[in-house]
Amino acid sequence: MSTSIIKAGGRPTWRFMLSHPAHVLSLGLGSGLAWVMPGTFGTLMGWLLFVWINPHLTVLQWSVFIVFAFFLGVWACGRTGKALGVADHGSIVWDEIVAIWIVLLVAGGHFASPVQQLACVLVFRFFDMVKPPPIRWFDQRFKSGFGVMLDDVVAAFITLLALAMWVRYAS
Repeated sequence: MSTSIIKAGGRPTWRFMLSHPAHVLSLGLGSGLAWVMPGTFGTLMGWLLFVWINPHLTVLQWSVFIVFAFFLGVWACGRTGKALGVADHGSIVWDEIVAIWIVLLVAGGHFASPVQQLACVLVFRFFDMVKPPPIRWFDQRFKSGFGVMLDDVVAAFITLLALAMWVRYAS
């Protein structure tokens, strides 16, 4: 692949991202091109998109949208991973975007305050970065676009479990 499309060290460029719709999606509309912590930037993009889209969708519509976004992500992340030569390249952040949508929707959707949403983002980022079991198990065993998406969905569910336990026992 041309060095004008992939920088030294295997980092994709804007040109690479814009070369295919799958790359635009999997690189989180550009948030995955961040120089540092692209997963965090992807999560923040997901939060921003959630805040923008949320007033227009019901819980059922969100649920259908998230399932569609997951399967679209399997395709897009798989294609981008192949193009980059790394199945779960750090710049691929669509998985973080879909996962944070799950967390924000289940943790309060229309009713969660910005501070509660921030707590959701921080707890999710912790689990996504540290990858404790069972997240690490899924991350190590499932490759391709499906694996990229799956470990972050597992991280979303672990986040929701941790938040539920915190609410239950901190009250």
